[in-house]
Amino acid sequence: MVYITEDLIRRRAEHNECEIFSLEEVSLHQQDIERIEHIERWCRDLKILYLQNNLIPRIENVGRLKKLEYLNLALNNILVIENLEGCENLQKLDLTVNFVGRLSSVETLKQNIHLSQLFLVGNPCTLFEGYRKYVVATLPQLKCLDGTEITRSEVIAANQGLEELKRRVMEQEDQYLRKNAQQKEEEESNRKQAADRAGSRDGASDSEEKQEEATESDEERREKEFWHTPCPFTPESRLEAHRHLEAKRMAKEKGNQRKVKPPRTLITADGRVLNVNEPKLDFSLTEDDNNKRIVLDLAVYRHMDTSLMDVDVQPTYVKVSVKGKIFQLVLPAEVKPDSSTAQRSQTTGHLLLHMPRAQGEIKATKAARPSKDGRHLHCSLSDKRKHAVPERLEVDASGTVDIANIVTRHHTIEGPLEASLWNPTTATPLKHVPSEGFVDDPDVPPLI
Repeated sequence: MVYITEDLIRRRAEHNECEIFSLEEVSLHQQDIERIEHIERWCRDLKILYLQNNLIPRIENVGRLKKLEYLNLALNNILVIENLEGCENLQKLDLTVNFVGRLSSVETLKQNIHLSQLFLVGNPCTLFEGYRKYVVATLPQLKCLDGTEITRSEVIAANQGLEELKRRVMEQEDQYLRKNAQQKEEEESNRKQAADRAGSRDGASDSEEKQEEATESDEERREKEFWHTPCPFTPESRLEAHRHLEAKRMAKEKGNQRKVKPPRTLITADGRVLNVNEPKLDFSLTEDDNNKRIVLDLAVYRHMDTSLMDVDVQPTYVKVSVKGKIFQLVLPAEVKPDSSTAQRSQTTGHLLLHMPRAQGEIKATKAARPSKDGRHLHCSLSDKRKHAVPERLEVDASGTVDIANIVTRHHTIEGPLEASLWNPTTATPLKHVPSEGFVDDPDVPPLI
């Protein structure tokens, strides 16, 4: 149920800078309003009021609108014309397509001396015999009824035999009210029968339910029954149709809303990282032993924009977000996040991640080297890994290593470092052999 609130009127008063106390015109049509309230206290200067196409069953709370000139209540559920005596300046009243069955209620408009136009098209009272004559004779101030101008001759003809006309109108009004009460009783009994049939269907056997589901779903069946079951056009049926459509609309909106999924667990409470592949992408993880790095090839969509991806490399795992979906993989070895690189392939569009290892591995050279017994070892790194043979460095059995003599050198007397280490007493003098064409000049001093 929609209520007339101050916020609703302010939103409809944008043309008046959202001021409601000085408002002269407001449109509240198609708001599913079921009651008129607060308007006569908040909008005393109102001249035009639009309330058509709502669910209003009664005219009320407008008697203090002394300046009101036009009231539109078309397409509502109004049964009786009432509570308009206080609208002194009312000139036009529109009650098109309502449920006014008491034609005698138009007599309450006699005090609205400025009323010139009245619309009652689509109401049950318009089917009464002598309807137009009765209204014209009852409201002499009218100039137009149901969009048709009232002539002077029509007024004179309507006033002739007015008492007899009133009697016939009252008889038809009583017949309508009795018929309306009877229709309400029949409608109530039909509703109870429909509820009983629904209960019997719910208690049917499984085989019958399967047959019913095979031919037509339960929702479609109820929808078909609701719209194809004949019923009288009454305020109750109109209100029921509105609530049915409203419930259907709310159910549709609720179905369109995506269910909020709980966040996926990426790291457990004990700190263990999980492997996750929400986008369901193919990938390959390889180890480049030559460059000491790990390479991840993630087959992302070829034409997807790179801005829709986010890469997070951690020392022990890598996480890639692809359009909000998480791909997470635990790495076989620790890597250096700061030195890692990410790039897209020019041909396939795949995402390539190069992640250097944090600690290098000692690798055996392919060149042969002698062992302790003089034999050569021709075992390559691939063979040792194939046979799972651990490789170790060779250490001298004596337990002491002469670091200074790891590399053998020939001592020379050239250079300040070697000259300081040369002992002339123990060193063997070197014999210098002159080259061909050498001439010994005694005047040249010897080189030291």
